[in-house]
Amino acid sequence: MSIRVGVRIPACQSLIEFGEAVKEVEQRGFSAVWVPDSQLLWRDTYAAMAFAAAATSTIQLGTGVSNLRTRHPSVVASAVNTVVEIAPGRVRLALGTGDSAVKLIGERPSRQVETREGVELVRTLLSGNDWKFGGREVHLRDAQGVVPIILAASGPKNVALAGEIGDGALLLGGASARLVEQNIVRLQEGAARVGRSLDGFETVVAAFCHVTDEPERDAGMLKPLCATVVLTGGAAALQRAGIEIDPARIPPAAYPDYSHAEDLDDAIARLDDVISDEVALRFAEEFCLFGPAAIVTQRIQELERAGVTEVYLRHLGSYEVPHALIDDVAGHVLPALRASDRFS
Repeated sequence: MSIRVGVRIPACQSLIEFGEAVKEVEQRGFSAVWVPDSQLLWRDTYAAMAFAAAATSTIQLGTGVSNLRTRHPSVVASAVNTVVEIAPGRVRLALGTGDSAVKLIGERPSRQVETREGVELVRTLLSGNDWKFGGREVHLRDAQGVVPIILAASGPKNVALAGEIGDGALLLGGASARLVEQNIVRLQEGAARVGRSLDGFETVVAAFCHVTDEPERDAGMLKPLCATVVLTGGAAALQRAGIEIDPARIPPAAYPDYSHAEDLDDAIARLDDVISDEVALRFAEEFCLFGPAAIVTQRIQELERAGVTEVYLRHLGSYEVPHALIDDVAGHVLPALRASDRFS
């Protein structure tokens, strides 16, 4: 088995510039681009993916991630169906409970029962079959066929749900092989509940990535991510990794939140008295792909041996194309993976 390497590119610039960025990523050897979906932060995800689809020919395109709260499942089906028509066989639909797209407009995340029904509805419409709304059966005209549906998950229950109903999982709970192996067990438990096999299942690990020869110097940039994990219910997961952060001491978030802060320097400064550089470094070691290129390469190989089929690399920022990350990974990590025959 070989591992694929994808990168997150937000539609943070004009669609012409976005399409050029995706074209560059394809040319530099990445396997996939993931486009985040948050209507107040970036251009529309599906419009951006369609533009990128027309500008490329081989790279996989995925939502990173959409939800079924801000868009009705029938709208999601129509949107992704449009992109598939441009790039057949190259599109994946990642769905989550909803983060900034939902919270910034005062909505609640999706519940499991809503996710189950929504995934079934999307699949049914994409397959060209009928779905009953209010006693009337309807269908999606010109359906292009079902695309892989990848469920984003961090908590144990949602990871198990991905194993039960997903074509894959986008694991958000850390990038160490130890944490991923625990989540793969949960995926298997979910699959066992319905008697399904995970053959062909896509296990994608999302990880913040920073290639640096001075991780001790740079780890402080991760403080907003540490705060985000704590504020979204992940304090216990950090504690199991030996990371103690008191939620009560975290100050009000920078706009719109710590993980998508418009001013990262301000977000980091707010947390300097709460999260030490040593804690941030421990977080980098356990939850991120962080350090010299050789270490990042080694960590990706460890994930591949643990059963991961793809890594989804994120940069530290939301409103610029991650050119530095693309350069570092394409220039040093991908060649090393190819040389070890661990890259697809």
